[in-house]
Amino acid sequence: MITVVGEALIDIVRREGQEPTEHPGGSPFNVAVGLARLGAQVGLVTRVGKDDRGRVLVEHLRGNGVHLLGDAEGLARTSTAQATLDAEGVATYEFDLVWDLPELPLPAGTSCLHTGSLALTIEPGASTVLTALPDIRRDVLVSYDPNPRPALVPDHAAAVRRVEETVALAHVVKVSEEDVEFLYPGSDYRDVVAKWLRGTGTDLVVVTRGGDGAYGATRGARLDLPGIPTDVVDTVGAGDAFMSGLLDALRRGGLLAVSRLQALRGLTQDQLHGLLHEAAVVGSLTCRRAGADQPTRAEVDAFLRG
Repeated sequence: MITVVGEALIDIVRREGQEPTEHPGGSPFNVAVGLARLGAQVGLVTRVGKDDRGRVLVEHLRGNGVHLLGDAEGLARTSTAQATLDAEGVATYEFDLVWDLPELPLPAGTSCLHTGSLALTIEPGASTVLTALPDIRRDVLVSYDPNPRPALVPDHAAAVRRVEETVALAHVVKVSEEDVEFLYPGSDYRDVVAKWLRGTGTDLVVVTRGGDGAYGATRGARLDLPGIPTDVVDTVGAGDAFMSGLLDALRRGGLLAVSRLQALRGLTQDQLHGLLHEAAVVGSLTCRRAGADQPTRAEVDAFLRG
């Protein structure tokens, strides 16, 4: 089983002259749903309120085959992220977030724990997750997507320290080129990847680069993957879809376990290309339709067959 830890929230989108629309969201939420659609057994440790918005999120998870873990409906209210779009489509955001995680339940048989985003940002839940990771990583492969939100991290230096602390505890890290620029302004993402791979517990780092593709590296291999030509409807959830695709490709390749770390560290260029390409396909298919609507295993297989 893959256990995902992090926020589930409602995205409220306001467009000038239109009624607001609400959609299920949250980066870990999207990753969990994407993994389930790809055929993985997945559980989500999250927290929502006992309200209408919380029920929408719970029903969406269960409808996609995601197992809810722990006291998922234990909050007073469900978190929201409100995006207001101007006439040019430029968004400004307001957040109403609650992340209080008393414990981190880990089901027997968990081979991988994926976390990131607000799960390592918003207190008091962030400390619960971070404190648990050193023990968990001994027996479970840890995957991490920092997904920093500039509006929520006024102390930039503290945000960088938290990301670096968590990177050192993760075996697999996925980050966007924009995230790297926010964390280390003016730095080359390849240099940041090399830094993260040196002297830490990290074995594979992948940088997503939007339409320009992706870059992946271990200590022994590195690869630039060109972008897949895509007729983009929107990019909502594209990074989360890539993350789902990468974890599922590792799972299907028998690499998503601590017992397989030597094989992960020894990836060849061809193997690294295969992993990144499948992840990119999942991201590309998601961009071809509105919202964070990730593809099924059958849709990915059909695309790969050509």
